[in-house]
Amino acid sequence: MKLPVYSAQGAKLKPITVDDQVFAMKPNLAVVHQAFVAQQANQRAGSASTKTRSEKRGSTAKVRIQKGTGRARQGPNRAPHRRGGGVAFGPKPRSYRQALPKRMKRLAIRSVLSGKVADGRLMVVKELALEKPHTKDMVSVLTNIGIERSALIVTGEPDRGVHMSARNIAKTKVLPADYLNVVDMITHRDLVMTVAAVRRCEALWGGDRVGQRRPRTGVAAGGQEAS
Repeated sequence: MKLPVYSAQGAKLKPITVDDQVFAMKPNLAVVHQAFVAQQANQRAGSASTKTRSEKRGSTAKVRIQKGTGRARQGPNRAPHRRGGGVAFGPKPRSYRQALPKRMKRLAIRSVLSGKVADGRLMVVKELALEKPHTKDMVSVLTNIGIERSALIVTGEPDRGVHMSARNIAKTKVLPADYLNVVDMITHRDLVMTVAAVRRCEALWGGDRVGQRRPRTGVAAGGQEAS
């Protein structure tokens, strides 16, 4: 398929032909959801911690004798039902990490890219060559290509000038193509990519790499055991 290309001034240029396996496939929503949840879970620190009654400091003696007072029986001050006591079934440090196969990650990224194209939320810019970092210049570029809300700007290689120019714009983030991920693409309404970023995405997730799987150790590609 072909995607329209725009200049930084908003002029429409010659369209480019892109890989259908990256930008025109049928999105797999189930895999996108799984990748989104896994990425957010992997960002959790899992450092929440509370003390149980055995970890609290204090005496283990009962507050008062159990019988003869006419009042309810009570345990020690460290019991969970008393103020300042331990916590029953409270959180402890744990890992929330979820494993996700590489093939599913690639499929999720291709699905979101194709979904952005289908929704008309992918804008391809020839280049974002700024003479010097200036927020006003980046705002002008986004306005010229019709970006009015949140946008994720993707460059082919890390570009400090583009990053410095866009870091003070609300709801705008800059990423190189190698760090493209499902969460950032979904949480931003529009996706702005340079031509170099498009070609880098095709090299990473398109062509022969679609469905590519490394053979198991000791087994040849044809399924025969290696001698």
